[in-house]
Amino acid sequence: MENSDMFNAATKQQTFHDFLERMKHPSAADLVRSIKSFIVNFMSSPIDPAMDSASAQDFLSTTEVAFRAHPLWAGATEEELENAAEGLEKYVMTKIFTRAYSPLPSDSLKDQELSDKISLLQHFIKPEHLDLPQSFQNEASWLIAEKELQKINSYKAPRDKLVCILNCCRVINNLLLMAKSGTPPGAEEFLPALIYVVIKANPPQLHSNLQFIERYRHSSRLVAEASYFYTSLVSVESFIEKLDAKSLSMDEAEFEERMQNARSVVFPPGLPSTPPEKLLLPKEKEGSITKPDEPTKRTAKESSELSVAKLEAGGASGVVEADRSGQLAKEYPFLYASAGDLRVEDVESLLTQYKELVLRYVALRKGLESIGRKPAIVEEPTSPAPALAAPVPAPAPAPAPAPSGTIAAQDGGSTCSNSTIDDALHDSIPELSWDRPHDEEQWEKVNEQQSHHGGGGSEANDLDPVVIT
Repeated sequence: MENSDMFNAATKQQTFHDFLERMKHPSAADLVRSIKSFIVNFMSSPIDPAMDSASAQDFLSTTEVAFRAHPLWAGATEEELENAAEGLEKYVMTKIFTRAYSPLPSDSLKDQELSDKISLLQHFIKPEHLDLPQSFQNEASWLIAEKELQKINSYKAPRDKLVCILNCCRVINNLLLMAKSGTPPGAEEFLPALIYVVIKANPPQLHSNLQFIERYRHSSRLVAEASYFYTSLVSVESFIEKLDAKSLSMDEAEFEERMQNARSVVFPPGLPSTPPEKLLLPKEKEGSITKPDEPTKRTAKESSELSVAKLEAGGASGVVEADRSGQLAKEYPFLYASAGDLRVEDVESLLTQYKELVLRYVALRKGLESIGRKPAIVEEPTSPAPALAAPVPAPAPAPAPAPSGTIAAQDGGSTCSNSTIDDALHDSIPELSWDRPHDEEQWEKVNEQQSHHGGGGSEANDLDPVVIT
């Protein structure tokens, strides 16, 4: 297995946890303060991908320099310092993921357009369309590379996403090497194979993932083999975007016919013109919903039920759109998995999300009940509004074991819940990820109180845990 030096240290199973343990030491208080301050400022700043990238890169570089001069790393080897830098990047990027990943509507739009085009191409493209020799046309073998690439959305750290790309490309390289009896493949053979694998895999949110890696993987580590494979995938994305009949050495009329046939299967006639909410909700009789400016007498229960109906109707189209854009998969990584995909390591993250879900649900139910108890325009008081049915979180798909010749994503990746509930409920779930200015103020107060009492316990210095699944 040809592992590049930049990944040798980072792939050790305990690297990330070692970093978190060091951050618990009292002498790390200054580093913890700096890291938390950066996260707060980043999460609250206006969205500007270029500025955000520069800010994150600068912070990571500055903090890595601070590590070298810090007593915690006195006498540390280059490998240990590299581990610390990887741990820092993983922690910070996991915390700011929801703000840093696919921040613009144009990113999601490009993801969807690319995915739609690939969905059409999947219906008819063959290896020979890309001039792949017969000796390379082993569908079962390509499946391994496809699965590696499809894991990319299972992780939140740039390094872990990059590992998925490297593993995919290394599998392709090895397959080409075997097909050529040990002769190293050239770019003219590797790129067509990668194009074919990408089309067959249709990896989720490919554009956003590539942008995220480019913006937030530290520039000093996006080099050598990693840079070559990453750049190759960017080229493949561009090729597929512009792909036409000439790209496949195909007659224009034949290409259009095949695309149209695929379109009729992937996007059946009439479906796009049907509003999403009409597909999910039963039709309501005309005039069944009274306009706000035409008050009618109804009981509190009826008023509350109407509120529930409005909530469901108003949110249905948003759910469909979030599903299509990949937002649901990004924010709720446990949504599309089956029970068989679960691992022991998933339990902690599932428990955290379950607690968050319960508290959100109870808060919503209580809020609706309080609305239902208000007399407003009622004839007689009745029972509170019925509660909304609690959604059941689905478990996350667990990445399959890496095949021979591939790297494992560090510490099982970073498919963690990075969301928090409202401030009013925050104290009920102390183990949830920290990412609010409100929490920073509390942390500052603890430090201030400890300094006044001459204390310096490590608990106030701890970085909030990132759930690893």
